[in-house]
Amino acid sequence: MASRGTTETSKLKQNLEEQLDRLMQQLQDLEECREELDADEYEETKKETLEQLSEFNDSLKKIMSGDMTLVDELSGMQLAIQAAISQAFKTPEVIRMFAKKQPRQLRTRLAEMDRDLMVGKLPRDLYTQQKLEILTALRKLGEKLTGDDEMFLSTNAGTALSQFERVSTDLGSGDKVFALASVEVEKTKQ
Repeated sequence: MASRGTTETSKLKQNLEEQLDRLMQQLQDLEECREELDADEYEETKKETLEQLSEFNDSLKKIMSGDMTLVDELSGMQLAIQAAISQAFKTPEVIRMFAKKQPRQLRTRLAEMDRDLMVGKLPRDLYTQQKLEILTALRKLGEKLTGDDEMFLSTNAGTALSQFERVSTDLGSGDKVFALASVEVEKTKQ
């Protein structure tokens, strides 16, 4: 019996997730090796990776305009790309978990960070940045946050995260998110 596109849709989704994983890993590796690269090499590599993300964004846009069955699955990827391009999120690991809709892994990462902060393994400023990213991602995934987490967000959220959250909430539909992501890509290129 014919799969009626189910198999193809599944394979396409898997390929897209793998491509997104590869690009996010590339960004993460770049950040981890930043000290070993000179400034020009770092900027050039980051620019190339952002251009690849832009091309990936364009591909997603084409797919979404022709295949509405993938819209829900691709919306998370869109927001992750938007976050990476707009640099609202600086941690590729968080972007990847957000794109894959993995709230449990995000909460595990948050617990690990709490522990690392207590033992002095993680600087306070990096902890604050990553905790903000994780809490924002959890909120976008519809997860319930504690009162303390909400307070932390409102006290520490910067403009980039606030803009990302406001835009992604206001937009709702995939086409509008794509339109915004395309604008952000163009800004990044200039």
